[in-house]
Amino acid sequence: MRTDILRKTALTALTITATTGGIAAPALAAHAAPADKPAAQAERKPNGERQLKVDYQAQPNFYYCGPAAARNALSVQGKDIDVDAMAKIMGTTENGTNSINDITPVLNKETGKTDAYRSVEIKTPKADTKQTDTMRADIVAAINDGHAIVANIAGTATDTNGGVHSFEGGHYISVTGYRDNGHTVTIADSANPNTASYEMDIDTLADWTATRGYAH
Repeated sequence: MRTDILRKTALTALTITATTGGIAAPALAAHAAPADKPAAQAERKPNGERQLKVDYQAQPNFYYCGPAAARNALSVQGKDIDVDAMAKIMGTTENGTNSINDITPVLNKETGKTDAYRSVEIKTPKADTKQTDTMRADIVAAINDGHAIVANIAGTATDTNGGVHSFEGGHYISVTGYRDNGHTVTIADSANPNTASYEMDIDTLADWTATRGYAH
């Protein structure tokens, strides 16, 4: 499966090129902190809402979306990871990062637990009710445990404010919070700092992830 980011970002005027099998996202400025910061906890709010604090960075180029999404996801645990090092382990090239299965092992490595994350694939063209409910439950459980998830998406989706996000060739994003018991989720998107964070309903996100997958 080929993936390319068709939307221009504020950091590059290049059009995303095709990626084999997965989603390639622009990466962040790479630098490793001497020590990890204290792990962030999910902020508890009423009405079934939790939000994790993200140390957001936008991707520095058009093909580092995989490393960038992983880096933003890990930042909620207080980790500041070198995205160039992650990109090397993920096999990221100018064609992007191959699939979510290349992201999950790196998340586990940087988390320090072999089973902290696992990959879930949605192989159908559109998510069914069971797949959507499973994704919602996985997001809620991960956020409650202080972990952000990484999703490999493709196509065009509309957020809750009517904003349109188009990545016809594929992209990676982080999911860093939820409300309404997971029916609405918060997304950290490294592609453009002007739309660094937005909300999306879970049905839309699940369909956006269809034919790809996510790590939770």
